[in-house]
Amino acid sequence: MNKKIPALTFALALGTLSLSGIAMAQQAMTEPQVQGKLTTQGYTKVHDLKFKDGMWHADARSANGDKVDLRIDAKTGEVYPDKLVSKLSKQDVRASLESQGYTHVHDVDFDDGMWKAKAHNPAGNKVELKVDANTGKVIASD
Repeated sequence: MNKKIPALTFALALGTLSLSGIAMAQQAMTEPQVQGKLTTQGYTKVHDLKFKDGMWHADARSANGDKVDLRIDAKTGEVYPDKLVSKLSKQDVRASLESQGYTHVHDVDFDDGMWKAKAHNPAGNKVELKVDANTGKVIASD
């Protein structure tokens, strides 16, 4: 009877470890979930999506068209791009500026972590704008 107790204890411990491993695997996002999360955040042309070293890895294009390497937290879906990217496309920025009263919007470009554009302000004056990369709001005007 003494020999059966250690064997039973070992079997229970092994079963507990297996179940906790299954629970951890179930907590991780699946490939389709990660793909959906990236699409929702404005990433396009997502490819080479692989699970490695406890994280998802992918190559993609950001909304502003830049190629980016991404690391994605397998549990939360938090995306960690290799460089700052915008969640907005050029068209999104143009539309945002027009909704803020700017006209003749042109030379829209993403540089150094923010959008830059030239336009006419609501008073009709030519201005150069600096635009928040995630909200589309004007943060500076020259």
